Amino acid sequence: MGLARKYQIYVEETPYYHVVSRCVRRAFLCGDDHASGRSFEHRRKWVVERMKYLARLFSIDICAYAVMSNHFHIVLKVNNNADWSDKRVLMTWAGLFDLPGPCEPFLRGEPLSKPQLDFVFQKADVYRQRLKSISWFMKCLNEYIARRANIEDGCTGHFWESRFKSQALLDERALLTCMAYVDLNPIRAAMAKTPEQSDYTSIQERIKDKNTRLIGFGYDENDLPFSLSGYLDLVDYSGRAILETKRGYISENRPPILDRLGLDPDTWLEELKGFKSVGFSAVGTVDQLKKFCQKVGKKFAVGHRLKPALE
Repeated sequence: MGLARKYQIYVEETPYYHVVSRCVRRAFLCGDDHASGRSFEHRRKWVVERMKYLARLFSIDICAYAVMSNHFHIVLKVNNNADWSDKRVLMTWAGLFDLPGPCEPFLRGEPLSKPQLDFVFQKADVYRQRLKSISWFMKCLNEYIARRANIEDGCTGHFWESRFKSQALLDERALLTCMAYVDLNPIRAAMAKTPEQSDYTSIQERIKDKNTRLIGFGYDENDLPFSLSGYLDLVDYSGRAILETKRGYISENRPPILDRLGLDPDTWLEELKGFKSVGFSAVGTVDQLKKFCQKVGKKFAVGHRLKPALE
């Protein structure tokens, strides 16, 4: 039996999480079904558009993503929204669901009684928490895709394989490993030969769209803690090394980010090869995993263990 969600998502310990959802039916989430001859490629766009729409509403940033034929990966960063006003919270929530009772009159500035105001403020507190919840983010993503797919397929029932899987990324190294793993998914599955050809991935979007709404690289304290150019070099180097029989960028220079993070190239490649998207509730060194278990109140956690950084 898997760990309860509260033991997998603990934002006080780390804001970064890797989540995966898989399709339960034989019919593809996306891609071409050779048995039926139908193409579901358009559903990739559904996932990306909905994901970005939710990121604009939730206090959650998208670090990386890859939409595959029967599953998708997202790396998320949860942000603090304690400074959001009640009006902002209610207006944001109204972009997802209908507001109850006196919440809409409150937004219109109509006079309300004290019990009505207490109701509004209580609801705003509830919605504020939900708007920084990965579980609610994934609920709003997966339910939307499932409804559209079921209508298109002319059927009912479950579309996704149980709940989404999540992994806590306990430091910058785990975050970097996971992001590269996600962005390399199409290349490892022989669906693409280079990062820029990897459709519906965050790395392709970063290369082609300079105005991307994905979280930035190293421009301010809220950005990812490394540079975009270094990350692109690293993904390219890693993809070439792992899939030597595939065409791609072949660079003789090692990416500078390896030195900046104290990563040995051979150790890095072994960690990337061994990175798994399911089965592990956290990613980090042994010491980090122990500390994470203490924080979440568990005696142990199933985790992917990275080797300690080089001195």
